[in-house]
Amino acid sequence: MNKKPTKGEYLEIILRSPQTIFSTKDAALLWEETNHKIVADRLKKYARTGKLIRVHRGLYAKDENYHRLELATRIYTPSYVSFETVLTRAGVNFQYYGNIFAASYVSRELTVSGQKISLVRMKDFVLADATGIEQRDGCAIASRERAFLDRIYVSKDYHFDNLTVLDWDKIFTILPIYHNRRTEQKVREYFAAYQANQSNR
Repeated sequence: MNKKPTKGEYLEIILRSPQTIFSTKDAALLWEETNHKIVADRLKKYARTGKLIRVHRGLYAKDENYHRLELATRIYTPSYVSFETVLTRAGVNFQYYGNIFAASYVSRELTVSGQKISLVRMKDFVLADATGIEQRDGCAIASRERAFLDRIYVSKDYHFDNLTVLDWDKIFTILPIYHNRRTEQKVREYFAAYQANQSNR
């Protein structure tokens, strides 16, 4: 069994971690401390003395260079980066969005340290299914195909700029997790439009 850290080691353990954002629960696990009040008080002290930065209620960062996507997925958990944040980076959409879009169990519009975060509510059974979700840079991020399906699932009508970068086999593999007939129908419509566009080239 590992011995608990000594007083001088608590901050060092945080700073050595690959994470850039820490909750009280994260610190408790790293420090093997079951008393969350002790953990919360210690984190607040580090923030007061400038050794950590408090970025949101109950969330702390090592410094100002924390990962913005990681922050977006830590405010409400479980959650993962998806929708336009992924679609724009993948070239499916061309319009730039300054805010970070994430799937979560609540719908919220937040601004944290100047960063706008849009949380989009998903059904629990969809949120809990990790199909098409990757772990990158300390946070969960949807693949372009999962982000495409997420957007169709929550939006009645939506215009995508470029369907050629999508892997349609992956799309049809992920599609069943939504258990949603309308989503299935819309995907087939987009696929038919994609095929028609390809045959006209």
